[in-house]
Amino acid sequence: MKKWFKTALVVFIAFVSGILGSIASEKYRSANKAELPEDQLGLEMSKSDDESPYHRAVRSVTEVENNSFINASEKSTPSVVYIKTVSKTKIQASPFDWFFNPYGERSQITTGTGSGVIISNDGYIVTNNHVISGAQDITVILNQRKREYKAQLVGIDPSTDLALLKIEATGLSFLKFANSDDVKIGEWVIAVGNPFNLTSTVTAGIVSAKGRNLNIVNNKFPIESFIQTDAAINPGNSGGALVNLQGNLIGINTAIASKTGSYAGYGFAIPSNIANKIVKDLIEFGKVQRGFAGLVVKDINYSLQQEKGIALDNGVYISSVIEDSPAENSGFKIGDIIYQIGDKTINSKADYDEVLAYYRPADEILFKIQRGNTKKSIKSKLISEEATLKLLRKNTITSTELGADFTPINNALKERYGIGQGVRVTSIKRGYIARLGIREGFIITKYNGKQYNDAESLINAMKSDRKKINIEGYDASGGFRRMSYIGY
Repeated sequence: MKKWFKTALVVFIAFVSGILGSIASEKYRSANKAELPEDQLGLEMSKSDDESPYHRAVRSVTEVENNSFINASEKSTPSVVYIKTVSKTKIQASPFDWFFNPYGERSQITTGTGSGVIISNDGYIVTNNHVISGAQDITVILNQRKREYKAQLVGIDPSTDLALLKIEATGLSFLKFANSDDVKIGEWVIAVGNPFNLTSTVTAGIVSAKGRNLNIVNNKFPIESFIQTDAAINPGNSGGALVNLQGNLIGINTAIASKTGSYAGYGFAIPSNIANKIVKDLIEFGKVQRGFAGLVVKDINYSLQQEKGIALDNGVYISSVIEDSPAENSGFKIGDIIYQIGDKTINSKADYDEVLAYYRPADEILFKIQRGNTKKSIKSKLISEEATLKLLRKNTITSTELGADFTPINNALKERYGIGQGVRVTSIKRGYIARLGIREGFIITKYNGKQYNDAESLINAMKSDRKKINIEGYDASGGFRRMSYIGY
């Protein structure tokens, strides 16, 4: 047989075998199609022109989500405003400026921008305190028709970084406060604001965490219990809205986690429940009515558990009880663990701060605590910020010459440091105390070998005896220190 004939025969046989194999395979698939598992059947059907139940379901869910984002965006964007501020600050003139300006000072005008949220149809707008802080002129630009209004400042709350503005307008679109307690981790949200001067920008993400404490609010009594989201928040978004898919307000955007100043993965918002309470106080009283328990608390971590033998993982540890406060009179003690306030479980200091932020002075609330192995319930009245500061400054003497405030330590500090007397140094300014290198919160137990328990005696001693100085005491972290100086 010739060579070319053999080659042709092999090709023909292979071709026929392929056809027969395809026919057999198709018959096998048709015969066994009904026996395939449901998920495999859906995938198999998706290759045809007919859409599978699985893909129809996915498409349906996607359409619902898309519609929710669209509806929430359409509902919220008209209620988020653009805020422009103008501030005038005096700056020290240079020697060259002094030649032309013998008064030695000149004014510098600075401008700022941010966002705000309309919360009533008659023009109340909530924003961040840092957006309008120091501003002499505040302009609000509405999303609708870009109308401009001069805004009046109703009030501020530095503790939460919130401020309330008012414009003279009616019939405005506004957002309703949702219950931020109902917000779930993993829930879809949108952030609305004006980043980089780009008005009416909407970004989407999920709630990444709740109850975040970032230590960014610069205030004596900060309240931080932020909602964390991965929706993009950038400079200019401050004071804008964090909105759920129903188009209701769940938070006021206030901060970003970033080393560059721009979005780097996470943003933070003040919960709507806190904002709602602050707004009501500012409208009704012109200032925030906040209740204080007279307690200093801290989070429970592993090292504290080991140090104090704490079995609970949740709650907050009472590290100090203000002397003569309602808390001390109600029976609270250092070392107690608060795990519930009212009907709210307390897992962290952020929870503690947030829950107390909902109450006002004179409110009596129920605390549930654990003391050792015993659980107790304690009712205690709250006091105002002014009353709290008065108790903290009880017997405090200010020495302008020494440049600090001096306060005898209370029983809580005596118990904490295991000492019988001492004077705490605070509000340090330029002067003798600062030159000695004494830091805020230092407790002086001995000055030149003598013990002191009242501020006036210690101040007189420090004024009169400066040739050779020996100081003993405890720093704010509890470490013992001994300092010696000659000829101060």
